[in-house]
Amino acid sequence: MTMERLIIGSLQTNCYILESNTIGLVIDPGAEPEKIIRAVSGFKIKLILATHRHYDHIDALTEVKKATGAQAAIHLLDWVDDFNLKLQDGQRIEFGNEQITVLHTPGHTPGGCCFLTGNDLFSGDTLFPGGPGNTSFSSDDEKTIYKSIREKLMKLPDEIRVYPGHGSDTTIGQERGLY
Repeated sequence: MTMERLIIGSLQTNCYILESNTIGLVIDPGAEPEKIIRAVSGFKIKLILATHRHYDHIDALTEVKKATGAQAAIHLLDWVDDFNLKLQDGQRIEFGNEQITVLHTPGHTPGGCCFLTGNDLFSGDTLFPGGPGNTSFSSDDEKTIYKSIREKLMKLPDEIRVYPGHGSDTTIGQERGLY
């Protein structure tokens, strides 16, 4: 599997493009659809995943979906228009020669999810280097995000590399002591 990180939009959101056996997958197309579409040329995009519903993670969804013909998936509790597949905790998604496991991690939003494939975790705005995602919005819940991190993410092995929705990557081992 190959992975490319695009830093997009005014909030410097990380959009990830995964490719396995010429089949691609996009995580969090938050802005700059033309940049994302250029980056995925050369392989077939089958699926677009959103870690949560905030605009900085889904604003380019409509255009990327139209250009690629891909399906788009988000957790039911974060459902907005333009998605046509619902994610569930523990669901396994296959693309190319890879498999992604959906981890429902509410707190930043009610339907927030992380995506685990091999030793890579795409954490959206649930876990950043040095702390959890923002919980200052009315639909956010600080107690819930800490519970999600402790019960779902901190049970993963130390060597799991965490690719957050903003900023640089980290590992579960580096973050373990904070929770």
